[in-house]
Amino acid sequence: MTAITKWFTRGVEFIAAAMLAAMFLTFLIQIFSRYVLLQPFGWTLELCLILWVWIVFFGCAFMVRERDHVTFDIFYLAAPRRIRQILALMAAAAIIIGMGWALLPTWDYIDWMKIRKTATVENPFTGNKIPMRTIFSIYAIFMVALIARYAWRFVDVLRNGPPDEDHEIPGHEPEPPHLRHGEDVV
Repeated sequence: MTAITKWFTRGVEFIAAAMLAAMFLTFLIQIFSRYVLLQPFGWTLELCLILWVWIVFFGCAFMVRERDHVTFDIFYLAAPRRIRQILALMAAAAIIIGMGWALLPTWDYIDWMKIRKTATVENPFTGNKIPMRTIFSIYAIFMVALIARYAWRFVDVLRNGPPDEDHEIPGHEPEPPHLRHGEDVV
């Protein structure tokens, strides 16, 4: 399982890095066309925006870990272990239910967007403008990934208790080292 997870993580990181590199190169082309050629290309701005949308939702769906999010967990961490488990289960269930409830209406709207096309960006193989459904389909992928991730988290919290490692601060000890009476502090 670890090999599959490593392979998946590396693949996801490669795809995100490729999209970021494509966005950066498009941005450089935009600067070159605007300030050197004095004839800005319209497609560069639109492609940068499309890539940015994909980077954000793709990254949040597959790369961002729970501990990478900003959390206000003072009360959570002060609660006893059983209460933390209940809170973690409630949070996971709320995300599963909320995203699940919104999935079909969201997909309905994304599917409706197939009638709209990009203004300047074209498919390099067909030469046709790209349907907005294709661009915003990443949000549906994000929603499905989030539902799956939190369903897995719900089961994990049921089996193993609250995920306290998500709330640890790297390089920070939760309890200060205790000094023995009479020792000098250096």
